[in-house]
Amino acid sequence: MDIRQLRYFVGVVEAGSFTKAATTLNVAQSALSLHVRQLEEGFGTQLLVRDRTGVSVTASGDKLLERARNILKEIQLTEAELTNTVTAPSGEVTIGIPSGAARVLSGPLLEAVRNELPRISLKMIEGMTGPLEEWMAAGRFNLAVLYRTAESVGPMTVLAREEFCLVVPPGQPPFEDTIPLAELRAFPLAVPMRNNNVRRSVADVVAQHGCVLDVRFEVDSLSTIINMVMEGKAYSILTPSAIQKEASQGLVRTVKIVDPVITRSVVIAVNPKDERSPAVSAVRKIIPKVVKTLIEGKRWSATVPDRV
Repeated sequence: MDIRQLRYFVGVVEAGSFTKAATTLNVAQSALSLHVRQLEEGFGTQLLVRDRTGVSVTASGDKLLERARNILKEIQLTEAELTNTVTAPSGEVTIGIPSGAARVLSGPLLEAVRNELPRISLKMIEGMTGPLEEWMAAGRFNLAVLYRTAESVGPMTVLAREEFCLVVPPGQPPFEDTIPLAELRAFPLAVPMRNNNVRRSVADVVAQHGCVLDVRFEVDSLSTIINMVMEGKAYSILTPSAIQKEASQGLVRTVKIVDPVITRSVVIAVNPKDERSPAVSAVRKIIPKVVKTLIEGKRWSATVPDRV
């Protein structure tokens, strides 16, 4: 067994198939298969189950996966400590970003890191907030942009504050610029799944004010929700960042929710194991600057804390 074999094994499991892993790792599929087979022969047990849909881990494979991730993480930290400096940080930094925030933040953040931190390779994973929370808790990311209510921010750094709006299909009868929370019950909604922080932020306020929502569809895909609204199949409750592109093109419309306004905080969380990493710290410091620039340039409809 060698480190390369562990990297390939983890890469295949995370990609879900040898074909996808070969593309991600830029390694021939045959080479990946050979290395995994050598691992299995070395341990004397089957690690992966291969079928038409991809691969799945056996009980032995699951044990190795956990150990392999820890080993690779330790190697990465050791390399960073030996080669990294505060003045010229280098290495790979992995960050998770929710789909809504990613639509305005991903491009500018990648560009800023490329220009200001050329020795750092930023690996960005986009997803819905439920899975991102779970992956961050499992230590899969160095950093994560997450959503919190004002009461649950804790020690995390607040990057921005957003207000929720009713997202309306184009061509609907005229709306006012605002709509009271109590009137949302009249609209069939497509919203994220219950484990989604966006959903919880809205549900908490709705419950506190004794209101009822007509939730017709629970969808764990932002693009699907937006398409449903564009096609007139449903309405939704999202923040402007999630639908900024479509709203600017007239494909959807937004109506601010009031009485009360529903707000959430966008925060940056760091893996406790990476607190002292120069590379992680460098990226962590640059994110608030990028967010502030986007908000001040009217490219993100949010407010920024005074201390950023």
